[in-house]
Amino acid sequence: MLPATGPAWTPAAAARLLSAADSPLRKEKKNEKEKSNSQRVTMQLRLISWFFITLNFMEYIGSQHASRVRRQGRMHPNVSQGCQGGCATCSDYNGCLSCKPRLFFVLERIGMKQIGVCLSSCPSGYYGTRYPDINKCAKCKADCDTCFTRNFCTKCKSGFYLYSGKCLEKCPDGLEANNHTMECTSIVHCEASEWSPWSPCTKKGKTCGFKRGNEVRVREIVQHPSARGNPCPATSESRKCIVQRKRCQKEGKGKKNREEKRKKSNKDESKETRQESKGRAARRQNREQRENNNKTQPKKRKAPNKEQNLAPVDTAH
Repeated sequence: MLPATGPAWTPAAAARLLSAADSPLRKEKKNEKEKSNSQRVTMQLRLISWFFITLNFMEYIGSQHASRVRRQGRMHPNVSQGCQGGCATCSDYNGCLSCKPRLFFVLERIGMKQIGVCLSSCPSGYYGTRYPDINKCAKCKADCDTCFTRNFCTKCKSGFYLYSGKCLEKCPDGLEANNHTMECTSIVHCEASEWSPWSPCTKKGKTCGFKRGNEVRVREIVQHPSARGNPCPATSESRKCIVQRKRCQKEGKGKKNREEKRKKSNKDESKETRQESKGRAARRQNREQRENNNKTQPKKRKAPNKEQNLAPVDTAH
């Protein structure tokens, strides 16, 4: 007997075997194509979504700008008309929007709102900066009351001392705080002038009648010290002195001197009384002369009146 053999090898069977072998490769290729197609679709969808988002954002910005312009047009149809206080352009809600030349623009806070104001100079706590298109007022530092620029203060707030354009709580070494000017100043020591010559030797205000006395010399304070400066020295010195005794001219004492004084006083009184009596007599004479003159003048005036009265009587007879 012949041995058993397998199925007969035919072309159809070979094709089936080849197709069965190629089927996994085809599946992998198909899956890769599907993945690539899905990735392309997602990228396209993302690009489309970003396009619409940017388009909507641009439309939103344009609508906001248009609404702002419309709102300003409704509220202030003529922003450059009727401005006061140095404003070049203004609005009823925001005040000054721009200033005339050489004026400074500054924002003043009123509650929750800020209003623009145009001033000839910046207020306290601000400093001015000039630009080609506008002049603005900017704030000084928190510890500075007035300033020239932001980094150079000219006056500090309370509790700080000014030094080289800066506000300090404590002055540097070698300087002291001046509470009057609120500045850090150099320490000033006292200065005195030279001594004067010694005065004459005196005792109890006299320059005679003693042998031992005192003489004095003085000097003046040229520069008074500051709070931390050296104090001033003594301005006067005295020392003992010895001179040759001199007799003082004694005034007279006793009855004779008293009598002489009385006589002198009596003479002075008699002179005064004589002068007064002479003055009285002269006054009397002047009065009498005036009275005599007054008496003689009316008689002379009455005489012609009598003649006038008599004249018509004679003519009547």
